[in-house]
Amino acid sequence: MKKTTGALVGLCATGPLLLALPILGIGAGTASASCSTDGAQGVDASAVAKQVKAILDGGDKGSVPVPGLDAPADQVPNAKTIQATGVAMNIPARGQVVALATALQESGLRNLTYGDRDSLGLFQQRPSMGWGTASQILDPVHASTKFYEGLKKVSGWQSLSVAQAAQAVQGSGFPEAYAKWEPLATALQKAIEPLLQKAGGASPSPSPSGSAETGSPSPDSAGGCSADGDGTDFGTIPAGALPDEYKIPASAPPKVQTAIRWALGQLGTPYQWGGTCTDSHGKNPMGRCDCSSLMQGAYKAAGVTLTRTTYTQVRDGKAVSVDALEPGDLLFTEGTAAVPEHVGMAIGQGLVVHAPHTGDVVRITTVASWKSRILAARRVV
Repeated sequence: MKKTTGALVGLCATGPLLLALPILGIGAGTASASCSTDGAQGVDASAVAKQVKAILDGGDKGSVPVPGLDAPADQVPNAKTIQATGVAMNIPARGQVVALATALQESGLRNLTYGDRDSLGLFQQRPSMGWGTASQILDPVHASTKFYEGLKKVSGWQSLSVAQAAQAVQGSGFPEAYAKWEPLATALQKAIEPLLQKAGGASPSPSPSGSAETGSPSPDSAGGCSADGDGTDFGTIPAGALPDEYKIPASAPPKVQTAIRWALGQLGTPYQWGGTCTDSHGKNPMGRCDCSSLMQGAYKAAGVTLTRTTYTQVRDGKAVSVDALEPGDLLFTEGTAAVPEHVGMAIGQGLVVHAPHTGDVVRITTVASWKSRILAARRVV
């Protein structure tokens, strides 16, 4: 049965029709979509978690059969990318489940190079319908970002069922097909979440001054803390957070000096997974920094625009050699060179400022301790 964007809804729906919803005008599906209205099947969440851990965290490498995950080596990393992109965009867990259920239905969580008409990728998005070029759609981060952008345009999506929310974005001819994937999508989201939380970077290491921890300054001592959390807080650099002899390199371009100074003003503030870094000294945890928002905020203070995630920042600016680093360069570790999961900024004198991971604070480490793990370096000024 050839899929359309509405003409077949009445043929496939056996229950009440969906409420009228704002949708993007696309038909994004694959030949695997069907008119089945079978209810969602039960999922062994522990088996899903074991499979996810085996693929992403070096757990038990034995076979962990999970219906719907017949090619986990491909599917689980794609699920992680979808979920991590949602986290970076401040999409709540419910929205991440919607995205995962959509990709399970549309592509089986595979980055397909084919589909109905010109549909491509994880969400079977169509270049002809404005989702991007073919090469962009085949980038899982781009595809996930476009899906979430579509979801955010759906008024009241949080109160819709997973199937309704997915349909509002996709405009599928088979709107009920998404429902059966909700249990597996939910299990995947819950299994991947803790692994993402600890994927922010390297293990905590002592600061160059010898102190293993740098306490978070109180709001009163932050100095220059913006009351409205607009991201312009240059802050006070906590005592002992930097070597006594350190000075921001005078030879660096002025914008780089500004970015470094801003980043140093966040030293000692708690890491927040998915935080915006717009009010790191404030009371709202989501105003604090994760690794990529620290970089984005620092360069924003200098008037330079960076993208939001490590997945996209690794394409900002130009590539540079790790053996020819300059202050202000972005250094990427963890994951892969194409999809890195952590980033820090070189600040001169062999030092790096970064937001490590949940439970830690923005701190200084050394280039030497990172060098063997650096996957890419980018110069943005």
